[in-house]
Amino acid sequence: MAEPKGDSGTVIGPDACIKGELEFEKGAQLLGTLEGQVRTKGAFKVAQGARLQGEVQAGSIQLDGEVQGNLQATEKVHLSASAKLEGDLHTTRLEVADGAIFIGRCVVGQNGQTGANGKAAAAPGGRSSSDSAEAKAKIAADTPAEAKK
Repeated sequence: MAEPKGDSGTVIGPDACIKGELEFEKGAQLLGTLEGQVRTKGAFKVAQGARLQGEVQAGSIQLDGEVQGNLQATEKVHLSASAKLEGDLHTTRLEVADGAIFIGRCVVGQNGQTGANGKAAAAPGGRSSSDSAEAKAKIAADTPAEAKK
């Protein structure tokens, strides 16, 4: 994943505490604390020790710190061993390192992209992949044991 470096992105320092909506053209790195929304077509990184409470929409997301809120990436999300995510995740590709903490719902693959309304794109048949997984789990639980053989 491309990380913001040099002039390719904005760095929000470790002593910063920001509330509001932020939009970046090339990407950004969060080293401090942010409460609000982030939008970028580029890469967004939440560094180890950084905290974000809110929503992120980015091309790619690398999470090394803590997020309470939803993540949406058109390319990829990487949760490192130090990552803690409490919220929903929508992406086309997902990498999770051993030790990462994730509490929430996840939609990965072509259905991980969201439409203009901000909701996950529907899987064939009009259901999101999380709905399909829940339906399959319910069907398996409702099927008598002798029918499963």
